[in-house]
Amino acid sequence: MAARHRTRWATGGAASALALAAVLTGCGGDGPADTARKAESAVGSIASRASEAVESATAEAERRLDGIRGGIDVKGDVKVGTPAVGADGRARAEVTVDNTDDSARSFAVQVDFTDAGGRLTDTVIVTVEHVQAGDSATATARSTHDLSGEVRAEVARAVRY
Repeated sequence: MAARHRTRWATGGAASALALAAVLTGCGGDGPADTARKAESAVGSIASRASEAVESATAEAERRLDGIRGGIDVKGDVKVGTPAVGADGRARAEVTVDNTDDSARSFAVQVDFTDAGGRLTDTVIVTVEHVQAGDSATATARSTHDLSGEVRAEVARAVRY
């Protein structure tokens, strides 16, 4: 019997290029140096908000996983495949869980997406429900916002319940 699965996201929005465009549009009569300083400041602000959003998403994921009653850490029973970025800009990675228990169980898996330098860019929680004893099942982790460049995925935490 195939396991039912669904994906839940620990969301944290990332700042978009539109915010930068709005700042640059409002630079009207400023000279090139002022415009450059304002753009640099906007980029720094956007990066800061994006970092804060990822930190918030990570904290929410931890809170959700910590809140699972009777959950057992099973990170070793979970694997994540190589992510691919789709035409919509979202990264997707297949998550495979192995139920080594003697009864049907469900899993909650925190998948972290990172860039080539190892910097955390997004985190999501994937649930895989009703995996029969001794069986494996898969689900898809999908980033909550557009990711570009080289994207990597890793299992940060996994809880069986």
